[in-house]
Formats: sequence, C-alpha cells, structure tokens
Amino acid sequence: MKTICFFTGTRAEYGLLRPLMRTVETAPGVRLCTLVTGAHLAESLGNTWREIESDGLPIDERVEILMDGGTETNVCTAMGLGIMRYGEALKRLSPDLLVILGDRFEALAAAAAATVCKVPIAHIHGGELTLGAMDDAFRHAITKMSHLHFTSTEAYRRRVVQMGEAPERVFNVGALGVENIKSLPLLSKSEVERRLELAAEQPYFLVTFHPATLEVQPPDEQLEALLSALDAFPSHVCAFTGANADPGGGGLNRMLALAAQARPGRFRFSMSLGVTLYLSAARYAAAVVGNSSSGIIEVPSLGVPTVDIGSRQQGRIRSESVLHCVPQTSAIEAAIATAIGADFRARAAAASNPYDRPGTSRSIVEAILDVDLKAVRDKSFYDIGCSGTTA
Repeated sequence: MKTICFFTGTRAEYGLLRPLMRTVETAPGVRLCTLVTGAHLAESLGNTWREIESDGLPIDERVEILMDGGTETNVCTAMGLGIMRYGEALKRLSPDLLVILGDRFEALAAAAAATVCKVPIAHIHGGELTLGAMDDAFRHAITKMSHLHFTSTEAYRRRVVQMGEAPERVFNVGALGVENIKSLPLLSKSEVERRLELAAEQPYFLVTFHPATLEVQPPDEQLEALLSALDAFPSHVCAFTGANADPGGGGLNRMLALAAQARPGRFRFSMSLGVTLYLSAARYAAAVVGNSSSGIIEVPSLGVPTVDIGSRQQGRIRSESVLHCVPQTSAIEAAIATAIGADFRARAAAASNPYDRPGTSRSIVEAILDVDLKAVRDKSFYDIGCSGTTA
C-alpha cells in the first residue's frame, strides 16, 4: 500500500488538486492523506479548509504557520515555522510520496522539510516562468528537490530536463485546471447571477489581483490604477476575489473591501468563491481581469477574454485569448475595451489552449503507480551538455 500525501496551503491550489486527489482516493493499492496549512487555516483569508471538509476529503494534519501578516518578515517567519512543523507532520504521516503543486513560499518550505525527512516529492507545474513574482525562484528550487515532475506543456517539460532532471521522470500531462473545466458540473448562468447577486443578463468582469512581489511599483498603486480603469465601464459589475497571502496581499484585500462598500451597486468582493463558482463565473464573464494564473491557464478553455495586468504572469505561455497590459489606468482601460469588443470576443471563443491535454489526473496517477517510490529517491543530475549522460 502506497501512502500519497497531498500538500495544500491555498484555495487556488486545492481547487486544482481536488480532481487528482479524488483519482488517488479511488486508485487500488493507494492511501490518500493530506497536510493542510497556510491560508487555508487563516480566518482573515476565509478559513478555506472548510472546502476540503465539505468535499469529504480527509484532513490528516493541520499545520499553522501564522499567515495573518503582510510583510516580507512575516513570510520569512511563516517559512521557518513551516519547515519545522512540516517536518514533524511528515514524520507522523510517514508518506511514500509528497505531492506539491506550484511555487508558493509554503510549498518551498514543505519541499525543504521533505528533503530532510527523505520523503520523495512529486512536483506539478514545474518549468514555468512568472517573472514578476518571487514564486519564480521558489518554483525552480522545488523542481531541484523533487523526484517526479508533471508539467503542463511540452516546453515546460523540456525546461525541467534542462534543469538537470532525468527525462524519464518528467511528464507533460497538461494542466489540472483545464481538466476541472471539463469534469466539474459548472453552474448555469442564472445560478451564477443568483450567487453573485446580479440582475439577469447583467454584464460583469471577474477580477483577481495579487501583489506582484518583484515589481518596484507598490501593489496598492497598481490596484488603484485597476479600480480607476474599471470605473470607465459603469455598465459592468465587477466581481472581485481576494488577493493571496504574499506581502501586500492583506492591504489589497482591505482596499477591495472598502471599494465594495463605496460602490455597492457595482462592486462585489469575496475572499474565495470556491473552484466551481469561480470557473462558472468566469464562463459567463465579459472578461477575466487581473494577474492570476487562472486567466492564463484555465480561462482560455472557456472561450472568454483575459486581460493580464503587469509582470506577475510574464513568461508564461499564453493563448491568443489573453491580452497583456502594463499596470497603468489608461493601458488597462484600453485593454478591457479591446477585450469586450465583438472582434476580440470572437477571437477568444475560437482560440486554443496550450495547457489542454486529455486525462491529466489519470496520467499523473498512472506514472506514480508505475514508479518504485523507494528507488526514486536516488537521483543524479542529468547533464544535457555532456552528450546526454548523467554526472
């Protein structure tokens, strides 16, 4: 019996992992367990651990790492606590494999703890670039500590191999978020309107804006530019979801709450919509606006335009349905105007999604079941500069 442990620290990453967790849960010869931490356990960020419980999935370890903060020092403290407490949790759980998705600081701490505790790591969404965020460095560091790799495009698979990972351990499986769109029973338009408190046929934007942690311009200035740009479209309601727990995220959420109070007829603000409502809302939105990875990876499969703002997602492969602009009011306003135009909406509806690949969860589980998880801990650097030999 193989024990597969899933690490989850945010609502967004859990929403992506859920179908894979379901697949593991029903696989023969496998026991599912979870390590739940980070923003899931923070009241100010919505206590999203409740979504895991309501889905009927187990919460085997709850690890608090003090997420109610918004500075670089808070993040460093959370990472230090994480390494210490994740190590303790992993010793109690004793998994055969730890599954980590993405690139956040909690994930880096978990990978470090697993490395010390000699727990092999399967990493999902490696090889990508996000040039405007410190997550870019975290992602590549997690790759080097991992033993199995599941990338979302062929270009990313090649990049992971370029980083010295053996090709037979790197699998291009597509994106779990795209699989969600295909497999989840998304809500009807009338149900989305009811839950978002919208009038029938009311046009709206779905907006998520996170701190771009490597940009010089402060995140609150960027959000002010976005809010000013959105005011140029008074016929559209704006449904905001909360920023993440990166430095500056708490301040953005306070700004959004105040903006929603000041514009009660036009702005809606919720820390988390949950994956089903979020994807359903994206499906009927006039455009998805902000700087979340969902606008790049998942939304193109819905045929809806994305307006990607600033450098946070710069470097990611993107569909023709995605427009990019700098975080300035005039640029954002122009990009939104283009996105909601008939020509671009037709272009978005016809665009392909580079992250779309069939059977993502099944491919990941099959690869895990096919591997000797004791032997996989031994890894060498795959040096493509030396005739493809290991060194």
